[in-house]
Parts: sequence; structure tokens; C-alpha cells
Amino acid sequence: MTVEFTSVAGRQWRPTDRAGVTYAVLRVHGAGEGATVLTRFAAGTAGGQHLHPGGEELYVVEGTCAVNGVQLRTGDYLYTPPGERHELVALRDTVVLVHLPRLPIYDTP
Repeated sequence: MTVEFTSVAGRQWRPTDRAGVTYAVLRVHGAGEGATVLTRFAAGTAGGQHLHPGGEELYVVEGTCAVNGVQLRTGDYLYTPPGERHELVALRDTVVLVHLPRLPIYDTP
């Protein structure tokens, strides 16, 4: 196994199809599998309804957000089980660390 390192200076923030939401990949787990990512949300933005076939672990690095009515702030952790639909809404500028055993499936608009 190889140690993987990503510095703050080397982090690449990528746009999403949602204005105000960007992400930086920290590690891809393997072909056809999930990833560990940082996701930034500008205040007032929503990530879109989606589900995770392998569940999702979310840690709030900074900010305040709500996921399906559960309010989270800096330092809070949330586990969403496989198949449960949910959406994050940023109440303030927010950065979350997300561990995804498998990539998400978004609802079509």
C-alpha cells in the first residue's frame, strides 16, 4: 500500500453543476468505488437530493448546515445509511469532509 498525501497548496477545487458548490478529491478508493472529498457550500446553497448506495459519512470542518432537517455545525458528524435520500443545505459558508464507500446517485431535476 502506498501512502497518499494532498497538501493544502496542492488541493484543486472543482466546480459542480450547482452554483456555490465545489469539491476537492482527497482520495479515490478505486475503480467503480467511492472517494473521500472535501465539499464547500456557499451560504444558502443546496447540494441536491441524492442517495449513496454504500452510505455516507460526513464531518463538518467549518460552518453550519442542515441535512434533512438535522442542523449540523463545526465538529459535528453525520452517518447516512445506504439508500436514504437526503440533501445538505448550507446555512452559512460550510466545508464538509465526506467519506463515500460508493459514489452518490442524484435525483434528476
